[in-house]
Amino acid sequence: MNNPRIAQERLLVENKLSIVDLFSGCGGFGLGAEWAGFETIVAVDKDPDLQSSYSLNFPRARAVVSDVNELDDTFWRKMLRGKRPTGVIGGPPCQGFSTIGKRAPDDIRNTLLASFFKQVSIIQPDFFVMENVAGILDPKYSEMMQSSMSSIIDDYRILQPITISAEEFGAPTKRKRVLVIGARNDSGIYFKPSDFVPKQTSLVTIADAISDLPAPSKQAQRGQFDWGEYACAIEEASTYAQLMRQVPDGHLGWEKAIAKLLDNQTSGNLATEHSPAVVDRFRNTAPGKTESVSRYPRLSLNGQCPTLRAGTGADRGSYQSMRPLHPVDPRVISVREAARLQSFPDWFVFHPTKWHSFRMIGNSVPPLVSKSILSKIKTRIENKQLHHRVLAAE
Repeated sequence: MNNPRIAQERLLVENKLSIVDLFSGCGGFGLGAEWAGFETIVAVDKDPDLQSSYSLNFPRARAVVSDVNELDDTFWRKMLRGKRPTGVIGGPPCQGFSTIGKRAPDDIRNTLLASFFKQVSIIQPDFFVMENVAGILDPKYSEMMQSSMSSIIDDYRILQPITISAEEFGAPTKRKRVLVIGARNDSGIYFKPSDFVPKQTSLVTIADAISDLPAPSKQAQRGQFDWGEYACAIEEASTYAQLMRQVPDGHLGWEKAIAKLLDNQTSGNLATEHSPAVVDRFRNTAPGKTESVSRYPRLSLNGQCPTLRAGTGADRGSYQSMRPLHPVDPRVISVREAARLQSFPDWFVFHPTKWHSFRMIGNSVPPLVSKSILSKIKTRIENKQLHHRVLAAE
């Protein structure tokens, strides 16, 4: 017996430009693609903790826990059911290239760069976007970069790497990254580096980003999503905060999170407890300065957040990365505050624990950055389609 719901979902996917999200984490890159008008059909990540909320936030996507290194043609035929997605996006783990790490060329994580391009060569999408840290452009990695792209070099036109910074795309964080973008030779899609120059005219401040959020509560139940009520009505919030408080369109979001949002609540508000001595040190650290013992930076209301770090998973020692200090209160920022600084909307849920939630956020592409980049690509695709329709009508 035919299932009308499945048939409707299949029709919606077939009528929409589709995305495969590799090294997806919780879905920052994919969310920006959705906002730009694409639909994520398959998302892959090997870390079940990082991907644990994906199905809640993207209920129509197939979230697969798997090592991207191990995916082959048989896997993709099964997942894609004979259809070729419009695009592949992904941010291979970047710690091997990061300026704060050892930056060893033989770091095993660097091989995942080649894994990304290998999957592109198998899937053969019309375009791809790969994101990574700025350190990947170090000359000592140039040979590795060329070798990693060898599997697609004959099939794709690839732009020179583009360096971007998140605050120029409307996110209140200074997060510098590199994009590698390509289009298949026979796709009819053509990109120029100038297509991806941001048009952001004013920067979003820390005050714009978090002033309306709930104060973290020590009473929030551990192991839950730590709901809290906003500090002001949405009409009194900044333009940026109002954007973050919007209810998602269509098929995105978890029903419970959306219901909470409509009830003036959002998740991620469990307080971090500090000793009196630590509170005193935090209180005596001026905004824009770094606390001398923890080395945590204190945010400034009129500035932007430095790059949020992810920390490590259990396979690499479970190290917690630094968390910036709140610009007014003597404490570290909450999960929801970090999410706002990374441009995640308030309906987006992370993990019941703060540690994994911060890992999710720190590993993510800011959705507003992704939206801007993928919107430019979608415009190019639509222009190509319009051109074809005009030619067909002549």
